[in-house]
Amino acid sequence: MNQPNKTWPLTGLRVVEFTHMVMGPTCGMVLADMGAEVIKVEPLEGDRTRHLLGAGAGFFPMFNRNKKSIRINLQHPQGAALARRLCATADVVAENFKPGTMAKYGLDHASLSAHHPRLIYASLKGFLPGPYDHRTALDEVVQMMGGLAYMTGRPGDPLRAGTSVNDIMGGMFGAIGVLGALIQRGITGKGQEVQAALFENNVFLVGQHMLQYAITGVAAEPMPNRISAWAVYDVFTVKNDEQIFLSAVSDAQWNTFCDILGFTDLKADPRYATNNARVEMRPTLLPVLRERLKSHSADELARLFEAAGLPFAPIAKPEELFDDPHLQATGGLADVRLTDGPKAGQMARAALLPFTLDGQRLGVRQHPPQQGQDTDDLLRELGLTATDIADLRAQGAVA
Repeated sequence: MNQPNKTWPLTGLRVVEFTHMVMGPTCGMVLADMGAEVIKVEPLEGDRTRHLLGAGAGFFPMFNRNKKSIRINLQHPQGAALARRLCATADVVAENFKPGTMAKYGLDHASLSAHHPRLIYASLKGFLPGPYDHRTALDEVVQMMGGLAYMTGRPGDPLRAGTSVNDIMGGMFGAIGVLGALIQRGITGKGQEVQAALFENNVFLVGQHMLQYAITGVAAEPMPNRISAWAVYDVFTVKNDEQIFLSAVSDAQWNTFCDILGFTDLKADPRYATNNARVEMRPTLLPVLRERLKSHSADELARLFEAAGLPFAPIAKPEELFDDPHLQATGGLADVRLTDGPKAGQMARAALLPFTLDGQRLGVRQHPPQQGQDTDDLLRELGLTATDIADLRAQGAVA
């Protein structure tokens, strides 16, 4: 656990979160990691994200640290009324349900802000308001329709990116919007609604390719088929069929590349004198480099490139990052206690937000919460007695 008593930038801020899956929980996690008290409102049976299998197994422990949990049945009139009372104590409310869902319970922006004008309301959706906002969106959906899958896969084989890029970044942009709204509230005294969406996030990601076409008139090729701006910027298969990414993106780096590998003939060849000349000669140059590099191991090349200050990268798998020496040395991973499934109660290491404040990583102050672990405490804060809480449980309004 990381410095539980330290004052963080958002210490004292209360966030009530009605979220599930990745996008909404990411927004809440960013605010929680920066010190906000984030209260996760779960249904009586708990957030279904807790029990996902396969690629979804890591969602809940990854995106729900530093949060409290209360279980409320929003479909019960008294449960919805309690949720509204809880929101009245909040600086920020965040949700990522389908359009219209929150309005059914009087938990939409219009209903809440009418009584609490300082409230900041973060609404995280598939699409911003417009012709598509009725559609059900997933990360894959917006990657396909937003050009990212086309750019990621080989021609004719669109491929989703290797992680939940739009869900995670969409949640981050939602948190950025909240931070901006908090600053503005400090000036005007008024809250506002912040909206972020998967599709618009995806469009932002491919915006550079859109502008490339606007400027050059040439459509961007999928990344595996693109015309590289640099002569050496590739994955090479080397000794023992290992792979490593190697790069030389300037004339000075090319000269160093040739020096450390003993390629004096290539360095002296006038056909390769400049980067643009080398780019034009890639069909000739790359087969030569691939053949020569086969005699070197990936470790040997990594040592040479690191010593010379040249860009390189081993081809790592996610599970190998647990043993990455840089992450271990810099505290980039922190223990979280798993809450559900066959490994409930065990510890696992999770990636922290990728920045420091005052030289420190924003760590884990609270493990991902057990279902409803804070229900009684939060209801008592609202003025309910033990008898009141027992009655609400008996009625199925809370758990």
